[in-house]
Amino acid sequence: MDDVVFSILKSMKTTSVRLIPLAEFENQKLRDVKETRSVAEYCWTCTAPLIEYVMQRETEAASVAYLDADLFFFSDPRPIYEEFEKGSILIIGHRYSPEYQAWEKTSGIYNVSMIIFRNDSSGIECLRWWKDQCMTACVLDPDAGYCGDQKYLDDWPARFRDVIVLRHKGGGLAPWNIAKYSLKKREGRTFVDEEPLIFYHFHSLQIIARRLFFRRLFAASKGYRFNKRQRALIYDPYAESIHRAIIAVEQASPGFAWGYTGASWLDVLEVWRSGNLVKN
Repeated sequence: MDDVVFSILKSMKTTSVRLIPLAEFENQKLRDVKETRSVAEYCWTCTAPLIEYVMQRETEAASVAYLDADLFFFSDPRPIYEEFEKGSILIIGHRYSPEYQAWEKTSGIYNVSMIIFRNDSSGIECLRWWKDQCMTACVLDPDAGYCGDQKYLDDWPARFRDVIVLRHKGGGLAPWNIAKYSLKKREGRTFVDEEPLIFYHFHSLQIIARRLFFRRLFAASKGYRFNKRQRALIYDPYAESIHRAIIAVEQASPGFAWGYTGASWLDVLEVWRSGNLVKN
């Protein structure tokens, strides 16, 4: 989404990724709305057009999956695709814990974390409808019923054919629902109740420095709270992985220092006292 990131990733020569610069898929319609939207709003606006662009280029691909940048996969996503096998669109519910259930009104029933569109009539119809809605409005305005590109998903099971709502508990584990489930380690794998953890959504985690991370404190909720097991099985492995990624980026771009929150040590102390600090 910006030239700096593209340049760094290109210099890393990652063989398993094909990079798409913004200019490659940014058409005139997108450029027209770009000036009227914040960076976050524009990123949300680009989600559906990017999926459509990839689908049009990769004509032999049966489906295209969109993934949020703050997901971390702990195991093979095969169970997700097994559920999707007979569908055209796959979406994942927030599955809020009771303490966050009220967020459904403002944040929506479903979460734009992982969405899969099949390259068929139903998948394309849904994708184009979503793109049109986001081009019209893609703002964070709960009072008006908008949550970026996300609230549009609320009626998809009724609006479109062959919509699959993921049932697997290991797909879509997140801070707003983790309290509903029991986590355990078995044979080197993390399980959510009795199902393997596939991916976790690290919503609101911020990087203070190379080895310090914290979950943002929300005024309304006083911040997410996690127990020792959740931190050990979920957050510690992620922190280690992010630290390795930071080192890789610094090797590709010496002096790189973007993306840190710049929190003061008083902020760090406050977050540590709240139990929301992750150290690696």
